[in-house]
Amino acid sequence: MEDQARRRAVRDRHLDWDGCHNVRDLGGMRAADGRETRWGAVVRSDTPHRLTPAGWAALADYGIRTVVDLRNDGEHLSAVDRRPAGFTTVRVPLDDRADTGFWNGLGEGVYGTPLYYRPFLERKAERCAAAVSAIARAEPGGVLLHCVAGRDRTGLVTLLLLALAGVSPGDIAADYELSTVRLRPLYAKLGEPDEAPRIQALLDRANTSAREIILSTVESLDAEAYLRAGGVSDAELTSVRARILGPAD
Repeated sequence: MEDQARRRAVRDRHLDWDGCHNVRDLGGMRAADGRETRWGAVVRSDTPHRLTPAGWAALADYGIRTVVDLRNDGEHLSAVDRRPAGFTTVRVPLDDRADTGFWNGLGEGVYGTPLYYRPFLERKAERCAAAVSAIARAEPGGVLLHCVAGRDRTGLVTLLLLALAGVSPGDIAADYELSTVRLRPLYAKLGEPDEAPRIQALLDRANTSAREIILSTVESLDAEAYLRAGGVSDAELTSVRARILGPAD
C-alpha cells in the first residue's frame, strides 16, 4: 500500500502545462520530521518559453508568481522569452561560464550528467546559494524554477532545496530520475536526439548510475551548512524552509 501511495503521489506531482514537458510540483514528499513538502510552493520545469497562452494561463492558475531562471547569459531568446504580465522573473545564471578552468577540466561530455554534480557543488557554492536565496526572497505565491531541459541545473538546486527540507536521499534521487522519461517527448518534438542513452553510456563507463551519484552526494551533504557558507543568511534559510515545509505541528 505504501508503494502504491508513493506512485500516486509522483503521478500527481506531474503538471500538464501546454508547451512544457518536464514539469512537476515538489510537494507531497516526506521530510525527516514527518511533515510533507508543500504543494504549490516550488515547481521545477523545462524552459517555459515554449508555453502556449493556455500553458501560461495554467501556470498562473496554479499560483506561480515568481520565475527563477537558471539559464546562462546568451541562452535567452528575446523573441520567445516574453512573458505575460503578473510574473516576477529573477535570473540567476548558475553555471559561471567565465570560470574556464573549471569547465575545461571537467571532462568531455560530463556536463549535463550527474557526474558533474559533486564537483560543481564543491566549486560553485555561491552560485547555488544565490538560487536558493532567490527562492527564499520570492514574493508570496508559487515559485517556478527552471533551466533549459529542467533536469540538471534545476536538479542541482532542487537537490539542495529538498535536502534542506529533510527529504530522504532516495526520494531526491527518484525525483531526478523522473526527468529521463518526461524529456523523451520533448526531444522528439524538437527533432533532437534523446540525451538519455549518451548519459547512460557515460555512467556505465564510470561504473556508476545516476541514482548512486545522487544518493552519495546527498548523504555526504550538510545542506544548511553548505548554503550558509555560500552566502544564504539565517533569515533566508528560515524563509525557504517555511516556503517548502510550512509550519511545524
